[in-house]
Amino acid sequence: MTNDMQPRALVFSDLDGTLLDHESYSFDAARPMLERLDMLGVPVIPVTSKTRAELLPLRVELGNRHPFITENGAAVFIPCGYFDDCPGGAVQRGEYWVYEVSSRRSHYVELLGQVRAEFEGEFQHFAQLGPDGIAGLTGLDLASAALANDRDYSEPVKWLGSAERKAAFIARLAELGAIATQGGRFLSVAGAADKGAALLWLRSAYQHALGLAHLPDIAAGDSPNDRAMLEQAETALVVRSPHHDYPSLVRSEAATIYSQAYGPEGWAEGLAQWLDTMDLPDKRKHSHG
Repeated sequence: MTNDMQPRALVFSDLDGTLLDHESYSFDAARPMLERLDMLGVPVIPVTSKTRAELLPLRVELGNRHPFITENGAAVFIPCGYFDDCPGGAVQRGEYWVYEVSSRRSHYVELLGQVRAEFEGEFQHFAQLGPDGIAGLTGLDLASAALANDRDYSEPVKWLGSAERKAAFIARLAELGAIATQGGRFLSVAGAADKGAALLWLRSAYQHALGLAHLPDIAAGDSPNDRAMLEQAETALVVRSPHHDYPSLVRSEAATIYSQAYGPEGWAEGLAQWLDTMDLPDKRKHSHG
């Protein structure tokens, strides 16, 4: 990386309910902080349950040109040429170097077919619902629902049964080698991937590329599926949600920030607190090369 592009810290951020408003998907309240981080040379790295297809137009909207982590840690995408060399363990797919943790989506759809008879009528999943059904469940327009259904490494499940049966369903999938992680609205069925392991891999890739032993970072999230990422980050920003309690963490409270505001407003509030502890003067703007 050129000297003017070298990051001075990293922000790993969940999207829905964190950087994006849970209901409107707006990030207006976070815009000034996004601009400030860009001025400081601090990449914002989306870490999301969303798919690559969903995230690409959103990255354009955010003006984001950095790596991103999709489908709850199932894959890490790095724009080709972002680092001087492709990180070890990654493969080139089109315009991206990709570190893949999970099997392909078709594998998990097949597993759900295997357990359907045992849990008849207790769950729905995206491949079965199609864009129309996904739109009905999520409130997304049809085009956005089609993007949500364009998946690479995981399958979202809407659980309809009891909590007790849900635990049995998760255990049955685990027997078959799949992990079901609860997100804001859906269970994500994938391999042994999580946002925390993806953060660790990408942090290591940055440090290797930059020749650094340490690069400060913070992870921001609001849901149980953010817990692994929040535990692994140097600093955790737990964003308040109007829909559920803060996810419980076992990490040191000293390096944990809890926002009082919700969603993108809370995201900006917590990052302002974090920046207050950092020595990162606003000395330049990034080039967009």
